Amino acid sequence: MTSNVNNLPRSGKLAIPGPAGKLEAILEGAGASGIRGAAVVLHPHPQHGGTMHNKVAHSLARAFVRSGFAVLRFNFRGTEGSEGAYDNGVGELDDARAAVAWLQTRYPDVPLWLAGFSFGAAIAVRAALVSPVAGLVSVAPAIYRFANNLEGQPDCPWLIIQGDEDELVEVDETVEWIDSLEPGPELLVMTGAEHFFHGRLNDLRQAVMDFVAGN
Repeated sequence: MTSNVNNLPRSGKLAIPGPAGKLEAILEGAGASGIRGAAVVLHPHPQHGGTMHNKVAHSLARAFVRSGFAVLRFNFRGTEGSEGAYDNGVGELDDARAAVAWLQTRYPDVPLWLAGFSFGAAIAVRAALVSPVAGLVSVAPAIYRFANNLEGQPDCPWLIIQGDEDELVEVDETVEWIDSLEPGPELLVMTGAEHFFHGRLNDLRQAVMDFVAGN
């Protein structure tokens, strides 16, 4: 089922309510007469330069827009124009849940997905456990830093993309963690890709589009 979104801008900046104040955000792909889904994209670590404008986060958003989704990106609390202060992944989880709730109220008739990169990928995994979604995409998830000791796993189609030359998130750690899950997510190890997927963003975007199309 599609949802009529003619009352919302095709693309634009906005502020959405968050637990620690307003969250600076960008809504894309909302101007079509009908969409097949909606997605929230979470950015990498805010204390290491991560924002919603990060190239990997942007590539994730484009993959969903090209797949016919309305996509919301936002800055976690204390990042650029978002109010509040960094909260070691705890408050950021609340921010993610608030963004999911905001998007769900506007697109109640289509499936909602979560996606994230690095820190944002770990937060997305945690958010999907407490705010069930229709699908999840995790790119280079910093699991052992920000989402360890999970109780269970998200109950939805789930893709993890990991570069085999990632200098920040060890591919062996990711594989070990995935092997501990049952049935576990689908894993794509991208040969020759490092953490920020320099030169491989088109491949990343296509992999996400293929996964969305199949689910």
